[in-house]
Formats: sequence, structure tokens, C-alpha cells
Amino acid sequence: MKAHTKETQATMTPEKSLTFLKEGNLRFQNNLKANRNLLEQVNDTSEGQFPFATILSCIDSRVSAELVFDQGLGDIFSVRIAGNFVNEDILGSMEFACKLAGTKLIVVLGHTSCGAVKGACDHAEMGNLTKLIEKITPAVNSVTEPADESLRNSKNLEFVDAVSEKNVHLTIDRIRKESPILDDMERSGDIKIIGAMYDVNTGAVTFYE
Repeated sequence: MKAHTKETQATMTPEKSLTFLKEGNLRFQNNLKANRNLLEQVNDTSEGQFPFATILSCIDSRVSAELVFDQGLGDIFSVRIAGNFVNEDILGSMEFACKLAGTKLIVVLGHTSCGAVKGACDHAEMGNLTKLIEKITPAVNSVTEPADESLRNSKNLEFVDAVSEKNVHLTIDRIRKESPILDDMERSGDIKIIGAMYDVNTGAVTFYE
């Protein structure tokens, strides 16, 4: 499989880009990889890159977007931060990726058993991590069940995963609210912004369409 070119990127739509990711995740789940010569892709992309999607995911070592979606060099922009939330710098990176570099799809990818989310559920405090976790606290507060405080912690994995999913949706809301550029591009149909969850037990990605 060749690296994307300006010509192949031009044929991509938000819907086609999503299909590419879905097909890649199915290959990943079945331990099947597209036939790629990565060294050849290094040469093919040496003078330019033409990715079709931008993935915002957690730094979790089990959730590498290139592997999870079976993509090669030059195929996707991968933005990673613990808890997969956005700030000014990440929004700027996404604006570059979509407006200037031509990606057609933004995916906010959360995952099950997320350590950052667990920390937020436990109101953990440690150095700079304290400020990071505060970014996820709105998602914790938005999940109303269970009401029993003794069940609203990292030991309750169902609660943790519910918070992770809510965090994905709140992050998408922030992208649209805080980036007029991306919001306008989505409204005009140039891009699509969607959420997804990766299951660390199965390797499957569930998209919220």
C-alpha cells in the first residue's frame, strides 16, 4: 500500500475517511495488516504529507492510533495527551491539520480503563498531573449515576468508562465551541468531527456517529 499523495487525498471525503479507519480497525482486530513497505513510505513522504484524518487520543501505551487503525506513514495526524482533551495548542494543531494540511476527519478517541480518567474519578493530586486531571473533572460531574459516592471512583470500571465516554462528547463540544475554523469547516461539510471509544480488552473501536 502506497503513502497518500495530493491526488489521493483530494479524493477523500469525511465519510470515506471514516470507512478507511473502520476497515483498518477490523484488520487490527483480526491480526491482518495492509501490505506496506514502510521504508518506501519514508521515501514517498519525504517531500510532503497528505494525511486524511486527525486522531486525538490518550497517551496510553495500548492505544496507538496508527496501530489501532492499521495506518502507515503519512496517513494520519496523531495528537496524544493523557485524557484526550483539548486546549489552545491542540486546537491550533487540529486547525493546521484540517485547514492547511487537508485532513477530512477528526476523531476524538477515548478508551476503556483510562488511567487519567481514573485519576479524575479519584480526585488524585500529584504535581502537574493535578491540573491535567482538572480538565476531565467536568466529565466526572456530568455522569450522574451512580449517585452513591462510594461507587464513584476508579474501582468502579463501569463508572470510569461512562466518564471516558462523556469526556469524548464534551471534548467534541469544546472543539466546536472554541474553534470557529473547525466548526465552520464541519458545517460546510469539509470535515466531520466524531467521537469513538477503544476497548483495551478486544481491540475494537466503537464510533459515535
